[in-house]
Amino acid sequence: MSVVTRFAPAPTGRLHVGNMRTAIHNWLWARKMGGRFLLRLDDTDRERSREEHVEGIREDLAWLGLLPDEEHRQSARFDRYEAALERLRAAGRVYPAFETAQELELKRKVQLGRGLPPVYDRAALRLTGAERAQLEAEGRRPHWRFRLDHDAPIAWDDLIRGPQHFDPARLSDPVVRREDGSWLYMLPSTVDDIDLGVTHVLRGEDHVANTALQIQMFEALGAPVPAFAHEALLVGSEGKLSKRLGSLGAGALREQGIEPAALVAKLARIGTSLPVEPFVDPVPLIESFDFAAFGRAPARFDLDELAALNARIVHQLPYERVQERLPEGMSEADWIAVRPNLRTVAEAADWWSILHGNIEPAPAAEDVEFLHAAAAAAREIDWTADPWRQLVARLKEATGRTGKALFHPLRLALTGRDSGPEMAALLPLIGRDETIARFGG
Repeated sequence: MSVVTRFAPAPTGRLHVGNMRTAIHNWLWARKMGGRFLLRLDDTDRERSREEHVEGIREDLAWLGLLPDEEHRQSARFDRYEAALERLRAAGRVYPAFETAQELELKRKVQLGRGLPPVYDRAALRLTGAERAQLEAEGRRPHWRFRLDHDAPIAWDDLIRGPQHFDPARLSDPVVRREDGSWLYMLPSTVDDIDLGVTHVLRGEDHVANTALQIQMFEALGAPVPAFAHEALLVGSEGKLSKRLGSLGAGALREQGIEPAALVAKLARIGTSLPVEPFVDPVPLIESFDFAAFGRAPARFDLDELAALNARIVHQLPYERVQERLPEGMSEADWIAVRPNLRTVAEAADWWSILHGNIEPAPAAEDVEFLHAAAAAAREIDWTADPWRQLVARLKEATGRTGKALFHPLRLALTGRDSGPEMAALLPLIGRDETIARFGG
């Protein structure tokens, strides 16, 4: 069996960390198994779906490196949903219901007040033909419900949560189509999974109850039931995922300088027993992906941890991978010199200006003569062979300075900063003449 997974966002906004994580896991499993990863755009909500969001989702997936093997849109498949509804109607598995939203809410309140679960009472099934005709004559349009088989217990072996059991008699018959003719999630998603040959449905644990209902839809349509895996939801560092974090999208993360490799490495493994590691290449993540590693506890997403991981990713990036994002003229030697001190690629521009811009040091009074001696030493050393080592050796011998008293004034004069990349790497890039000038020589 060829594995087929799908990522099914609604194009009502850009991707955020929650659904990016779902996309990553579906992509990893498909790639590990040599299968296909599908993008399904759930754009049945015509009022909220926007074409700019479709483009944004494509851009976000491409930025993450998650290129789908196929793309499908639910808005192009309404005929398939109509055909499935007709099949289910002929089999007696869907039925029209005429209650208004207010009437249903009143029923729920009464049931809850009696200590009963708020399950739909199937009153619509007891309507006579004449009663239905009367309701229609009054201008009521029905919504359609899928009739659950109460004699068939619902069970599946979830790839993450283990054995799952639901009593269908304790579930409401789900509405699959609204009175205005628009579709809800349940039936179109099931039909798509059947038609597209989806073998594995990997999604958040908030869909567990939906899965119980959809399993009976698969069976009612005579289709094999895919394997299901429901992963724990993300939470913030202080518990519940904040609204700010829950809506944190790929665009915002890009603006903060987060590398896609860092986001993939982070989201691929949080919530599992595997360590989060700074993989620039996703191959180790693909090879190690394992449903058995997923835990049941909520997965904690922390922005500070992501930033730290991002820095470790940046420290590995080769020049050719970042060249287009660097200041014009910045060489590979420049990049390699400053890379170990960066948190984001964008910070390289600051060090570029330090290496090749104007530095106006303001040395302490007690360091002025020391820097004059440094300028003299810089004129005498061999700049083709480790000039930094030669410079500090000469100054140590000439001035008797050691430790911070030796190194700090030199770094401050050369870079204007108290810390940064190794001076042994920076000094050849600054060059002889500029070094002497910055020492005040």
